[in-house]
Amino acid sequence: MSASLVPVTVSTLLGHPGLVASSVVRAGAAGLGRTVAHARVQKSGLVFAGHLAGMDPARVQIVGETEQSYLRTLDIATCRAHVAGFFALAPALTVVTRGAVPHAELFDHAERTGSPLVVVAGRSSDAIQALHAALDELLAPRETVHGNLVEIHGMGTLLLGPSGIGKSECALFLVERGHRLVADDRVCLTRPPRGGVHGSPEPRLQHHMEIRGLGILDIRDLYGATAVRDAVAIELVVELCAWEDAATDDRLGIDDHTYALLGVPVPLLRIPVRPGREMATLLEVAARNEQLKRGGRHAGRDFIARLTQARSEAQGEGD
Repeated sequence: MSASLVPVTVSTLLGHPGLVASSVVRAGAAGLGRTVAHARVQKSGLVFAGHLAGMDPARVQIVGETEQSYLRTLDIATCRAHVAGFFALAPALTVVTRGAVPHAELFDHAERTGSPLVVVAGRSSDAIQALHAALDELLAPRETVHGNLVEIHGMGTLLLGPSGIGKSECALFLVERGHRLVADDRVCLTRPPRGGVHGSPEPRLQHHMEIRGLGILDIRDLYGATAVRDAVAIELVVELCAWEDAATDDRLGIDDHTYALLGVPVPLLRIPVRPGREMATLLEVAARNEQLKRGGRHAGRDFIARLTQARSEAQGEGD
């Protein structure tokens, strides 16, 4: 498992589906390789008044109509000095809103310093909302785990376990039964701001699965488009283990366990594997049982509660 924060270049940000149709690079194209390292933009009008304290060049800088109109009130020397001070901090990206023509000093200093200057059509509030949505997605914490991800009865289920335990075979059995493959071997995890953890395949492995004895299979070609998904929220982790390693596990399923994915606790089950076990059926039941737990029905605990109540009533009658 390897956690990492993937750097987001200005070029990648502007290529996001939520921005690509509404942004135009007007100057500083040489700096499109600069990185944005903050998920929130900055609209600091005081920077053009010469107050640069607090400006973070790793954040996207928003220049609205107010900032542009202020620059037009300054004499040329003062305006040039304040704009030069702004670009001397090497902002990753400067965005002019409302489709306005950038002030000449903004254009000149952006081009001279290789600082990307982009114009968007919407108001500042709309631009900020679109940028935040794109940055939240692109800068979300990420890691890659070795396992298989399958959607079972609508529940994203991550299969973990040692190499050779049968994770891919289990996933294939589930696809045969109408469930959907998300990822085989390497699962890319992201933690979006809205909560939870999402899993997706590594792009080069998408829709493919390796089965020993059969080689590489294209699941979409074999079973159709409905047999695969591009991403899913992970709501259950199942750790497949050798039969002998599960001797001390809780057989009644009373205790709830979790597995941390990107710091988020996800319900965990350990299911022992041995020849002859119908693993696909067990995984289907595991997903359905987890759904019942989420609805307030916990079979193991309910069973123990009934036994305890019956024992208490029997003792009462004996007294």
